[in-house]
Amino acid sequence: MAKNTDNEVRAQFLKKRIAVLMGGMSSERDISLKTGGAILHALQARGYTAVGLDADRTIAETLKTNRIDAAFIALHGALGEDGTVQGLLELLGIAYTGSGVLASAVSINKVMTKKMLAYHGLPTPAFQVVCAEDGDVDRAVTSITLPLPFVVKPPEEGSTIGISIVRDAAHIGTAVRLAAQYDREVLIEEFVNGRELTAAVLNGEPLPLVEIVAKDGFYDFEAKYHSQGATRYVVAPEIGQEQTLLIQKLAQETYAVLGCSGAARVDFLLTPEGRPSILEINTIPGMTETSLLPKAAGHAGIDFESLVERILWTARLHKRSSR
Repeated sequence: MAKNTDNEVRAQFLKKRIAVLMGGMSSERDISLKTGGAILHALQARGYTAVGLDADRTIAETLKTNRIDAAFIALHGALGEDGTVQGLLELLGIAYTGSGVLASAVSINKVMTKKMLAYHGLPTPAFQVVCAEDGDVDRAVTSITLPLPFVVKPPEEGSTIGISIVRDAAHIGTAVRLAAQYDREVLIEEFVNGRELTAAVLNGEPLPLVEIVAKDGFYDFEAKYHSQGATRYVVAPEIGQEQTLLIQKLAQETYAVLGCSGAARVDFLLTPEGRPSILEINTIPGMTETSLLPKAAGHAGIDFESLVERILWTARLHKRSSR
């Protein structure tokens, strides 16, 4: 069967009522509202019938009341990026952008992602998982066997929320306690000294790399979203064609083995010896004025509205119903 042309796909979506799902109930709500607002404006500018909906506890009824045909998911973090909203949309029969239920659930969990990467022989820093059940931080700390320095992370938070780089044993308890505020499991990950790079994948195809150069050496929440001039972004950094192609290939492989769809972004560290190491994948990349996916797409000649439109056109259901 012949593939529909872009004009045909556009015509189909122009007939639909589209919801941009934003906000939500995670710790990344404010960033999601910025992402969703930018997406909504772009869709409306392109002539689509689009409304912004806050994904709160009433979202199922809100979707039905607004007679929504397709959803552009602009949610970050828990109850939005983790397969829960995707599952709801499957039940309601509403096509949606991005990855399906399983890929979303696995990809948001850094531990499961790293296990999948290790299984497929893809490079990722050494790690272990400790349990801080019921706030038992002391027991969690004593179970750590990974040598210092290491990074302490909550497995399912984004935007570097709850993350610490630990170089001194005296600070381990504080770092674990911070991460344990967000999850009962805590990821302890080998610290890799290297250049921070991100590789976006759009519908299976790689986009130009972006290097993140944080002024203080740590690309944390403040550097990402609040501190003007705290971070410099270098699109298509000079790391050599061989290294560029290798990182793009690893990003595509990560996208494929996790079963992702639509747009995603894979974060890397590149050591001084030229070894790339995969940190994580983001299945709903940010779309704010400082976000990395639009920067990469822009360098490839895809303006913001066109990028949003291309992502919209991937909206679909991932489950087949027998009814």
